Amino acid sequence: MEFPILLTVIIALALIFDYINGFHDAANSIATIVSTKVLTPFQAVLWAALWNFAAFFIAAYIIGEFKIGNTIAKTVNENFINLEVIFSGLIAAIAWNLLTWWFGIPSSSSHTLIGGFLGAALMNAFMLDYHDVVAAQPNLGFFETCKHALYQVTTQNVVKFEKVIPIFLFIFMAPVIGMIISIIITLIIVHLYKKSNPHKADQSFKRLQLASSALFSLGHGLNDAQKVMGIIGAALIYYHVEMLQDPVYLSIPSAGRFDYFAEHYLWVPLVSFLAIGLGTMSGGWKIIKTMGTKITKVTSLEGVSAETAGAITLFITDHFGIPVSTTHTITGSIIGVGLTKRVSAVRWGITVSLLWAWVLTIPISAIVAGITYLIVTFLT
Repeated sequence: MEFPILLTVIIALALIFDYINGFHDAANSIATIVSTKVLTPFQAVLWAALWNFAAFFIAAYIIGEFKIGNTIAKTVNENFINLEVIFSGLIAAIAWNLLTWWFGIPSSSSHTLIGGFLGAALMNAFMLDYHDVVAAQPNLGFFETCKHALYQVTTQNVVKFEKVIPIFLFIFMAPVIGMIISIIITLIIVHLYKKSNPHKADQSFKRLQLASSALFSLGHGLNDAQKVMGIIGAALIYYHVEMLQDPVYLSIPSAGRFDYFAEHYLWVPLVSFLAIGLGTMSGGWKIIKTMGTKITKVTSLEGVSAETAGAITLFITDHFGIPVSTTHTITGSIIGVGLTKRVSAVRWGITVSLLWAWVLTIPISAIVAGITYLIVTFLT
């Protein structure tokens, strides 16, 4: 099947974003294992990349579905999705990811992708309503027309809040859950090993870090690769339903189309998981420094606790189909192990800066995507 040029560009951009996501988020998987010198940076990225890709087989053949990809594809009312919307959202997401990577800020690749998708869709709805208002009331001034159009947008359920509200809530809940779990795990481990030889215990924890970092990388792959799969899925479903008028897709209820797509386009999740693994192999050394040393000093024991807590949090959210930020999750987990020592062990200045980056990611990505959509529609 030969795809339209824009659809091909979208698939390519989505995989580029996935690759960037991998090296942007490599720090999440390997920061603690590098800072504790269990593995060299090169060994660590290879280890993390292997488990990022292995997550495909877990999702496809053990879990048997891609819940997070399904959630991403359905964050926006399908009546306001088109290829230009998806293209604009991806451009915004890639721009924000590269900017935060350049400055070493561990922001969320997941939320920038969601923000871009939402912003472009809202701008599409606004433009459609603007033209409707102009046609119905041509004598209105520009600002009055915009006011009427904005009001119509608020009545059209452009954003599916039942999908989006949990995503927003977990900007804050994921790091808190990770923090609480890491505190509990750290306290249990300290109690169990309080009479052990410190050197032997440290060697044990360094070996355990191989397992805990693998689990977190598995969770990272399960969570993040599916988001790109969801965007590509939205584009391909639009292509089949709106452009081809494919009777097979038209006969399937809207809620079931993504599962049908995932079954018949199995290469999409395969290359999505592969791309994030290749990106992880490329690494993101500036962010690794922030995650591994600047938030709090991490020992091998604490590395095991943080990575295990992060992995548990990601597995829980994957089970419920809630896309979360692996960056937020592991940051909360690292803060948790710092708090078990003392509150001052956490460098709160760095943490507050990260929080601002998290809060601003979705709105900034949405604004950039909206502007990009305006430019794209003007040029086409």
